[in-house]
Amino acid sequence: MNRVPTVKLSSGYEMPLVGFGIWKVPREECADAVYNAIKMGYRHIDGAHNYTNSLEAGVGVRRAIDEGIVKRQDLFITSKLWNTYHRYDIAIQMAKNENEKWNVGYIDLFLIHFPIAQQYIDPNVLEFPTFWSDDKAKIAYPLERVPLSETWSALETLVQTKDRPDGILRSLGVANFNGQLLYDLLSYAKVPVASLQIEHHPYLVQPELVKMAQENGVSVTAYSSFGPLSYVGLDGFLFDNARAMTPLFQHPTVLNIARSHKKTPAQVLLRWATQRNIAVIPKSNSLDRLQENLECCSFDMTREELAQISRLDNGTRFIDPGLFGIHIHA
Repeated sequence: MNRVPTVKLSSGYEMPLVGFGIWKVPREECADAVYNAIKMGYRHIDGAHNYTNSLEAGVGVRRAIDEGIVKRQDLFITSKLWNTYHRYDIAIQMAKNENEKWNVGYIDLFLIHFPIAQQYIDPNVLEFPTFWSDDKAKIAYPLERVPLSETWSALETLVQTKDRPDGILRSLGVANFNGQLLYDLLSYAKVPVASLQIEHHPYLVQPELVKMAQENGVSVTAYSSFGPLSYVGLDGFLFDNARAMTPLFQHPTVLNIARSHKKTPAQVLLRWATQRNIAVIPKSNSLDRLQENLECCSFDMTREELAQISRLDNGTRFIDPGLFGIHIHA
């Protein structure tokens, strides 16, 4: 079986550098998708409350465990807290709810999904609140005055330690934070900030943020490693630029490097990240592509090849947290 390198988190746990992301995996397909990914060799599954498929993903994980393919300790499961659950008591309850959905004992890494607190919505009334109202012109729920320190300290009470062996979370982290927010969090966090998950692809390299995080012991995970491909076909004005951009799989720089190494463009894009110790969490509906993604660490590029890809950076951001806290007119 292909061995995937790991990165050691500040919490002391090892996280595989290549994971299987379940964003946009339909509920009815998710259990089989996760099971097949584990059977293929994936040991890192990346989910979130608002992906709407945690329960089904847990079914796939338990099936793999029950069949003896893996033990629970062989797996690394990530999930995330949604924006409408930032209040102290609510954050604790929703983290517990998320752990119950996965139903595999504990969550390896739990992230604050966005640095944005929105008005609480009872999950019994609306299970998966979205960002935007129907007309896409403004956020669907008002912002709520909850500091990030409150949310973080709530999650800290659930972290597994020697004094709290029954904790349901092993590591804590954040997603979509900028450098200033990360510096602020590091100033008061009692539990180490283990991971930062950000949009990261050759059109949005964010080198200063990556360097700052890694220098402060915060591991970086990239989402949307294939750039515009992740957003083509999605509705909404936020993703209009995805349809207008050159797909990274077709970019001459990526294609030339892929040919020189006899690898696929996808493998080149993933290796560009993992070779710099950045984890990746791609999804695919194709078993062949899943296998290719898993094997992306089987070669090394030169420094110049890595630099050539990084020079494609044009600052294009498809998920912009800065837009989510204000009213926007399309």
